[in-house]
Amino acid sequence: MARLRLGPLLRYVDGSTATVWVEADRPCTAEVRCADGAKGTANTFQIAGHHYALIPVTGLRPGSETAYEVRLGDSGGPVWPLPDSPFPPSTIRTPGEGDDAELRVTFGSCRWAAPPSGEHDPVGPDALDTLAARIATGTAADRPDVLLLLGDQVYADNTSEATRRWLAARRNLNDPPGDQVADYEEYTHLYYESWLDPEVRWLLSTVPSCMIFDDHDVIDDWNTSEAWLAEMRATPWWRERVLSGLMSYWVYQHLGNLSPADLERDELYATLRTTPDGTDELRAFASASDADPRATRWSYRRDFGRVRLLMVDTRAARVLDEQNRAMVDPEEARWLREQALDGAGGAGGAGGAGGCDHLLVGTSLPWLLPHLIHDAEGWNAALCRGERGERWARFGENLRRRSDLEHWAAFPASFDALTALIAEVGTGAGAPATVCVLSGDVHHAYIAEPTWPGGGGPDARVLQLTCSPVHNSIPASIKLGFHFGWSRVGRALGRRFVRHGRTERAAINWRKTGGPWFGNQLMTLTLRGRSAQVRLDQAQVVKGVGVRLQTTQESRLS
Repeated sequence: MARLRLGPLLRYVDGSTATVWVEADRPCTAEVRCADGAKGTANTFQIAGHHYALIPVTGLRPGSETAYEVRLGDSGGPVWPLPDSPFPPSTIRTPGEGDDAELRVTFGSCRWAAPPSGEHDPVGPDALDTLAARIATGTAADRPDVLLLLGDQVYADNTSEATRRWLAARRNLNDPPGDQVADYEEYTHLYYESWLDPEVRWLLSTVPSCMIFDDHDVIDDWNTSEAWLAEMRATPWWRERVLSGLMSYWVYQHLGNLSPADLERDELYATLRTTPDGTDELRAFASASDADPRATRWSYRRDFGRVRLLMVDTRAARVLDEQNRAMVDPEEARWLREQALDGAGGAGGAGGAGGCDHLLVGTSLPWLLPHLIHDAEGWNAALCRGERGERWARFGENLRRRSDLEHWAAFPASFDALTALIAEVGTGAGAPATVCVLSGDVHHAYIAEPTWPGGGGPDARVLQLTCSPVHNSIPASIKLGFHFGWSRVGRALGRRFVRHGRTERAAINWRKTGGPWFGNQLMTLTLRGRSAQVRLDQAQVVKGVGVRLQTTQESRLS
């Protein structure tokens, strides 16, 4: 009798269809049955002895909500919901029809697996656990329509004490990579540890999710530079690590990001569904992806009515040649431009996005940083490409790795291109009301707003919305550094970096309009028509009540 190992995860949802991801303990047919009669089935496919299915659910009604159950082969009854579950039934809620339908988008990044219930949590309450509790006991207004997880869903290089014990029982931790994960099986353990958390498991079963990786999903500083990559490829353990990371990401995260139409066109997915064991095929795909960033597009687009989300891969798509560094390769940059301007009016597609009221650009790494950090990253990039000679270049490479100087500012040409694209999208007839860049990574939250020289700039309101971590921590010294980075003195110091590196100042200026906020937190955008509001909630222990999401900031954007 087949059993459920992990899931279900509710992934894609539109007005009439949805996809539900599951992992079973053996080959079987997975089935979703909804209370309103909608249903779907899919046969599992096998990777490295594990059995997965992405179940397409059809026949849903727009603007409805229906409970569902999961059945596996000859299980004899539903394997989900779990018996005696303390949570309400998992449901699929479809968007209503019409341009004025409200959309709530909750996002964050950097979630270290929470310890089992009752154990001391060294980094404080988990914001996703706390969101699940709020939804389970609250009203419909407490539930987001989609959850965006902007990187570091698992930490392959910073494992928990429980995982280290599990690894030690499996192999000698004196051999590299030590207490970091080494292969596909160990990656599956990370996902079990993270997604079998009861609150998170239920949350992901009832709120649709979109995901993208960041460095810790593979390793800290992943693809930070050409020199870094050469050093990693020279180690005996790296190839297995990176291929396993890409393989597991495709299975556990990327596959569910795709729409049913995208899935129908996906050649790899078609192959795995008709192959008894798809391990070799998926490994070859991962190998090609690692060898050439142009081989695979991990970025994707989702449309929620008149809200467009472009989720951008800022790790695997990089160009690392120091003289031609780019956050995304030229083909990826063309794709981003085409998707951002799709539906635009005017000659050549210029003059506003046209097809949406709000454009969301999801990128794990912030576009706009504190001014000092922005200038330091541009200076460091200049040093590394040899602007001050070989000695400074070696210093710059060392500093880049130690200080994580690898955001958009560290790729100046890409920063300028994204800035220009945002201005173009946000200008002219049919421009969206807002263009919001949603990011994480930096273990704190803030809101920044750019301005263009001479009072010009796009018609849309443009904002950098950064929210991190969901469940992690930050040293006090780094907190002080971020505060200082926004200060007048910090900006003055940044200008000295610009002069020393012989770099150009950014074509735009920006100011912090909210934050910085520190703690485990989530940010929510509420979009209706051309109006937009943003709210920041932090997971806090409230005396006499317990852990709650407390609203720290709420403001109207348009």
